[in-house]
Amino acid sequence: MKTIFTLLVLLLLAVTVKSQTRTNLSGTVTDDKAQAIAGASVYLLNTNYHTIADKNGKFAFRNVDAGTYTLHISAVGYAARNQEIKVGNGNQAIDIRLKDAANQLDEVTVTAQKQEEDAQRVPISISTLTAKQIRDYRLWDLKDLTAIAPNLNSAGPGDNRTVSGIRGIVTTSYDPAVATYVDGVNQYGLDTYIPQLLDVERIEVLRGPQGTLYGRNATGGVINIITKQPSNTLSGFAGLDFGNYGQQRYTLGLRAPLIKDKLFLGVAGVYSGFDGFYTNTFNNTHFDKQHFFLGNYYLKFLATSKLALTLNIKNYNNRNNGAFPLAGSPADALKDPFKVDQNATTTMIDNIFQSSLAISYAGRNFNFTSQSSYQVNNRYYTTPIDGDFSAIDGISIINNYGGDWNKVKTGIQEFRFTSPASSTAALKWTAGAYGFYHYAPNRQGTHFGADAAAVGSPMTDFTSINTNTDRNLGVAVYGQATYTISPEFDITAGLRYDHEHKKENILGEFQPDGQVAVVTRSDTSSKANFNAFSPKLSVAYHLSANNNLYANYSRGFRAGGITELGSDPSQPPLYTFKPEYSNNYEIGSKNNFLDNKLRVNVTAFYTRVTNAQVPTLVLPDAITITKNAGKLSSKGAELELSATPVKGLAFDYNFGYTHARYTSLEVGNNGQIVDLKGNRQIYTPDITSMLAVQYGYDLGGPQKVKLVARGEWRYLGDQYFDLANQIEQKAYSKFNARLGVDTKNFSLFFWESNIANKKYIDYAYDFGASHLGNPRTYGVSLSTSF
Repeated sequence: MKTIFTLLVLLLLAVTVKSQTRTNLSGTVTDDKAQAIAGASVYLLNTNYHTIADKNGKFAFRNVDAGTYTLHISAVGYAARNQEIKVGNGNQAIDIRLKDAANQLDEVTVTAQKQEEDAQRVPISISTLTAKQIRDYRLWDLKDLTAIAPNLNSAGPGDNRTVSGIRGIVTTSYDPAVATYVDGVNQYGLDTYIPQLLDVERIEVLRGPQGTLYGRNATGGVINIITKQPSNTLSGFAGLDFGNYGQQRYTLGLRAPLIKDKLFLGVAGVYSGFDGFYTNTFNNTHFDKQHFFLGNYYLKFLATSKLALTLNIKNYNNRNNGAFPLAGSPADALKDPFKVDQNATTTMIDNIFQSSLAISYAGRNFNFTSQSSYQVNNRYYTTPIDGDFSAIDGISIINNYGGDWNKVKTGIQEFRFTSPASSTAALKWTAGAYGFYHYAPNRQGTHFGADAAAVGSPMTDFTSINTNTDRNLGVAVYGQATYTISPEFDITAGLRYDHEHKKENILGEFQPDGQVAVVTRSDTSSKANFNAFSPKLSVAYHLSANNNLYANYSRGFRAGGITELGSDPSQPPLYTFKPEYSNNYEIGSKNNFLDNKLRVNVTAFYTRVTNAQVPTLVLPDAITITKNAGKLSSKGAELELSATPVKGLAFDYNFGYTHARYTSLEVGNNGQIVDLKGNRQIYTPDITSMLAVQYGYDLGGPQKVKLVARGEWRYLGDQYFDLANQIEQKAYSKFNARLGVDTKNFSLFFWESNIANKKYIDYAYDFGASHLGNPRTYGVSLSTSF
């Protein structure tokens, strides 16, 4: 905090220096009939200049440095637009004309390269979803992103976590393979990860390794989530959703200026609950009845036109009366769907708190951003949870050992410098430093009950208690620069260096029922250090303002680690496994046609993984033992197509193909080494395909009433859930639909998901326990905004 305060003081001093060349920039936002658009959002990218057009469509910025900027303009019902402007001396006026969203696609701005820029000019494969698209797809959870971005597959292991993979690079442990950022904050691991979506401005899915700018655990890609921030205009929203299975969801939000042009407040919250899809035949009750609350709170202070401070707080409180609704095998899950038979029932308590402070300075010579964050997750079961997923008193898991245990804490600090938004130089650059500290004290007991012999235990009525305390810290420095050789050619090069230090403490205890625990493995520890270089090189060729080609190479790494202590004596703890590295090569083409009515992006990629981290799930503790046991090759192609061929009609089609195979893989099985060379990667459908068709019939009037009909088809190809490729889900399709009325301030929609009620395995563990995807659901949604 002392360092942050010092930097803040220096920045405050810097902004008091008067710039010699300043301009008052003003303008008017109108539609294609020259009618003023009130409430349009106008933003100079990579600056703190952001305003809302008045009732006459007029806006103004004062004291803008001379230079070249990109202006981003958006308004409800109109296609967002990016326009390059040159700011000189004296007062300057500019007129902006927006087209109806029913006639044209949005021009989307992204922060994929840590600077705001047009998505179509970024030389990497990236999928974007605007706030309108998020509503159209009815995205409530990150798991719903499956197939919307090509070659992206997200699944639920049964406890409300979301595990994602892209292009065959998959999450197999608490260290994700796809990094997730929410409002600039890295969601360090699955413990501190908030999967629910609330008041989102846009989502960016970066496909392929992003190690240079994002570092660890971005080997598959990055999911960037940006929520809506408050401004000078009072605005808000409210929503009600009701559906079968007792589904209810309430959303409410308000954004307002507390002091005009200086201090802004944003508050949003969502409460959701439902009775559960599963029935526990052991006691004939709803097994996974649950509810949660997610809050998102902003306080933004604009100290000057160049310096802004934003405090953001998020809290997520989840209660689940039936985590891990798993059948013993895929066959059991499909034969008797959405039924379990478990004697140990409990409530999962999952509380996440996140706070961040962002300091943003946009200067004439450089831009500076400081992002400080603190994350806490306390996750436990109030009483023991069933560990054998059956009605016998065999195994149950205990982790409610008090507030000092199973409470994960993570602190992250990033400093970033970039070239100024006003720069006209051929060289654009980004440089920064990143550091984190992660503390995870885990204490878990595996209880063997009266029927323990049925699960292979020679003893009954005792608890094996394993304590694993993980301390992990890391630092990194990185830099990336883009040089414009000519208006047609850009070249980008970057490099990142990461250093991590890990320490793992373990303690093993044996406790017969009703007696004092006896130490079986004394408190001991192990340390390990890991270093990684992550380079990047790309070349972009701009055939025109609407057609771009690129080729790039990037390297990613997944952090190494130290294995935990489990109850299985054949799996020794404190085993160090190395980082996993991936080298990715891709070529792509991004194109807008027909005055931005048609967008076609295509990509081909090849990824080579070395030191592949291969997981082995140790039961009944549910601890993953990770080893470097193979090499993986993944190659494929992707297509993204969006079109508005006639007014009101919109098409979106995404297709991904992944051929992911282990070129080397040797794993242990019952004391022997098994060669699995040539097997397919787990959790990786070979095909992802999504088609969405939406038509809006405009009834006109001051409220701009529109009748809307939408249909979606999603297809996932064959995939396996175990390295031996014995547990398989064959290809399947899902159909969704939505029908309703949309107006300027209100909307009412009836919706249905998985219309054909397809039964399929969403996630399975390598020992066979399986979790089904959601059944047919339907409901009604009512929302308002102002």
